[in-house]
Amino acid sequence: MDPVRNPFAPGAGQRPPELAGRDRELDAFDVLLERVSRGRPERSLVLTGLRGVGKTVLLGELRSRALQRGWATGKVEARAGADLRRPLSAALHRAVRDLAVRHRAPDRVEETLGVLKAFALKANPEGTGMRDRWQPGIDVPATRGRADSGDIEIDLVELFTAVAELAADVGTGLVLLLDEMQDLGPDDVSALCASCHELSQSGAPLVVVGAGLPHVPSVLAASKSYSERLFRYLRIDRLDAVAADRAVRTPIEREGATIDDDALLALHTASGGYPYFVQAYGKAAWDAAPGDSVTAADVAIAAPEAELELAVGFFGSRLERATPAEREYLHAMAELAGADDEAVPTAQVALHLGRKASSLSPARDSLLKKGLVYATERGFVAFTVPHFGRFLAGRDHSRDDQR
Repeated sequence: MDPVRNPFAPGAGQRPPELAGRDRELDAFDVLLERVSRGRPERSLVLTGLRGVGKTVLLGELRSRALQRGWATGKVEARAGADLRRPLSAALHRAVRDLAVRHRAPDRVEETLGVLKAFALKANPEGTGMRDRWQPGIDVPATRGRADSGDIEIDLVELFTAVAELAADVGTGLVLLLDEMQDLGPDDVSALCASCHELSQSGAPLVVVGAGLPHVPSVLAASKSYSERLFRYLRIDRLDAVAADRAVRTPIEREGATIDDDALLALHTASGGYPYFVQAYGKAAWDAAPGDSVTAADVAIAAPEAELELAVGFFGSRLERATPAEREYLHAMAELAGADDEAVPTAQVALHLGRKASSLSPARDSLLKKGLVYATERGFVAFTVPHFGRFLAGRDHSRDDQR
């Protein structure tokens, strides 16, 4: 079939042609916005799941829905070791500009921007000279005495309150979308929880929708014991067979082509229902089909091509970040986890490698920080990337160890 018309789009955060199997999350978000609009108390949302299940795509869809309702939005991607103030300031500056278009009192807008600028300027380390100071690009004087204490927990509460009040002035609200939540630093996590607590108590029209790896709830709970009551956690998982079939069949039929049931079954088996893999195998199958219908034979021919692309762009790019000691740990996990990539006891990894558990702690801790594995519970670890064990099983162990 014509590769130019190929509807599938395997890419980081790229919306698939058919967003299937996510009605529960979309409905929960719609209810959240409606309740907050009516002044009803509601918890913010946190989406959790493995890499490749479509969390970032879903955040983008939720942002679109909020904009359609007239809400302002801001999006931030947390980065390990990076302070939250600067990217958060930029995201909220964009949201405030959207609100300013509808606000009838320029003074109120400037007042809010002044608070935002005061918050942003505290991203500069103490003692930074004027020449080296980062400027947030907000063309109003910084307000003194609000959101400028230097304590992120105090300042974020005051900033959220000011922005939410501005949104309320124009009869709308604001959604802050925060991706990769597991990479937030301890102080930023604490501040976020405290701010969401204040918002839920005051009924302010500002909600946070976060996304991150499966252990995000434990990261939040470690900061504030009441965090489980602040957020509604939605686990994003692989697509079931019905949703996966819809994600493949619908885009193909929109292009005037067809796919038979055996091909759909083969695609679901190969992809495991993980949305990123569905797109990768679907794209390869379309390109391999000689006629206007995708068959199981086409899927069989296309599978090696899809797997090669995944090996380089999805799995390989992550493995390259691991040191030789970390790769040894990953290979041991893969050998113990089996085909389903089940969580494995850290003690069993040490036994498998014939090493003391304490000697493996640096490798394990580094893998946790790099987001390649996560702790499912105390003493157990699992891959954050689906099918990672299968990928490692097909590689030359000694070649990885030598890198």
